[in-house]
Amino acid sequence: MKLNERSLAFYATCDSPADNSGFLYKRGERHTAYHRRWFVLKGNMLFYFEERDSREPVGVIVLEGCNVELCESAESFAFAIRFGGTKSRTYVLAAESQEDMESWVKSLSRASFDYMRLVVRELEKQLQEMSRGVAGGCGGSQELPGPWKAKPSGMEQSRDRLPALPAVLPKENGCAVWNNVLVGADRPPDTSGCGGHHEEEEEERPRPPPLPPRRRVVNGEAASAGAQSPSTFWRLHQQYSREVARLRQDWQQKRRGPQP
Repeated sequence: MKLNERSLAFYATCDSPADNSGFLYKRGERHTAYHRRWFVLKGNMLFYFEERDSREPVGVIVLEGCNVELCESAESFAFAIRFGGTKSRTYVLAAESQEDMESWVKSLSRASFDYMRLVVRELEKQLQEMSRGVAGGCGGSQELPGPWKAKPSGMEQSRDRLPALPAVLPKENGCAVWNNVLVGADRPPDTSGCGGHHEEEEEERPRPPPLPPRRRVVNGEAASAGAQSPSTFWRLHQQYSREVARLRQDWQQKRRGPQP
């Protein structure tokens, strides 16, 4: 397996979030002495540095095909990373506390892609069982077990099932009634086989607020207002403007006082 040193160094020191990080004691390969190193776990790669602020890692351990287990050692809270094969190296590490050791063992055990595959398969299996249970409880079609298929989203469903909006929105007191556009409209048929759920949703769905009362017709006011034309409005505007001008002129004369 070939690894690019520059790419690894950049990945180890970049700002991407780490799955775990902290100081651990690492036993040497040739000498049994332990050295304190700063470890950073990203994905399935365990980097270790001489110091926390080091720019480049001293080494990296690819966590594939390995087992993480506790071991007996001169140092307390020790655990080992063992790989399959007779010539494979075993990495012995030690934490500073029991809590740190448990955290590292859990993180390292879940870092490999083999573990992720097992998790994905288990989730797919649970999802298939849940989908079968829902279909059986609602009286849907009984199908043989098979690969799970996602249901089509709302955008993929046929547009013919959606209620058509009216060409002209209904109005109340001269304003469009937006909340009542779909009230009483034909709803798409329920094909899930769960009629009870549909009735419960209808009861829990909030109803639109009541409409304001209609204006009462006083002496044909509403009828005459609706029948007024632009020419009628212009005549009223001219009449009231002359009245306002006359009142303004009278007010100015009273303000100036009687003339000698």
